[in-house]
Amino acid sequence: MEKKKIVFLYTEIAEYFLASCKALISLGVEVHVVRFPLNKEAPFQFSFPEGMQVYERSDFDNQQLINLISELKPSVIICSGWTDKGYLNVCKVFKSKIPTVLTLDNHWRGDLKQQILKWLSPFYLHTRFSHCWVPGSLQEKYAQQLGFKKNQILSGFYSCDFHFFYNQFLINKEKKSQSFPKRFIYVGRYYEFKGIRNLWKAFAELQEEAPNEWELWCLGTGDVEPIEHSKIKHFGFVQPSDLHDYIEKTGVFVLPSFFEPWGVVVHEYAAAGFPIVCSDEVGAATAFVENDYNGYIYKSKDLTALKAVLKKIMLTESEGLFAMSENSVKKAMMITPEKWAKQLISLIQ
Repeated sequence: MEKKKIVFLYTEIAEYFLASCKALISLGVEVHVVRFPLNKEAPFQFSFPEGMQVYERSDFDNQQLINLISELKPSVIICSGWTDKGYLNVCKVFKSKIPTVLTLDNHWRGDLKQQILKWLSPFYLHTRFSHCWVPGSLQEKYAQQLGFKKNQILSGFYSCDFHFFYNQFLINKEKKSQSFPKRFIYVGRYYEFKGIRNLWKAFAELQEEAPNEWELWCLGTGDVEPIEHSKIKHFGFVQPSDLHDYIEKTGVFVLPSFFEPWGVVVHEYAAAGFPIVCSDEVGAATAFVENDYNGYIYKSKDLTALKAVLKKIMLTESEGLFAMSENSVKKAMMITPEKWAKQLISLIQ
């Protein structure tokens, strides 16, 4: 019997996506991925699993892309957003034959642009897509506004590489339960919208007001110049496979974004057993962060609020921080690559 095939019309591939594809392949599915070039700020080195075929978007014009998908004869097509006209053309051709799934991670804000798309959706999106796959409740609201019915909306679109990060929690569990690392960690690009300057400012001001042994470690690159501070360390871009040393030596994850539709990194560090501090603009906070349980959510761009939650963490004893750590892991278990894969298989069945 011929294997079922799933085609992903993707933008930028990430390590967590490959982990989910491995789970899909383990269920006997053949995976084909068309992808955009790598982002220069995040030059990931990937090892593609057996049973996964990757194609470069730049190698195909729009008609060649339709021809490729026709030859593959997939059981379902997953399309990353609506920015690529070639991807949209493919979905329009196949919509009447197989499930064609739009992935969406933006929040519903009701602004003019979204209202226009809502009005156009019956003529534009619904002629191309049979379903919509979203990561969480904020995006589900957007999908409903675009006219997708409840039985056409799938949730849990993003899953981190749960087993890798959860394994880091297990490895470091005993050590951190005895002496919790007094280090915050930020992992992400150095862009203005990430709120990185606010994080540096808040941390530096707290150190000036009441000097303590806490440090802030930052992993990433971008167009924001790193601040120089004796307790703020910059490590540049780090490959996911090299994160274990940083995970072992740090304790609390911070994501201060001004704009962050989801943020898989929150799921990753929850799975690794980190208390989480993040702004209310981070979509993943709705799933993986609960105030006073495993972290704190504060008002985006509010420096005073950010300082207050960082200070709360600094004043919490190791025992309390480790309890939050274990609570983060419980939250992270809600979505795994296996659950992601089964959700997608349900469309084929």
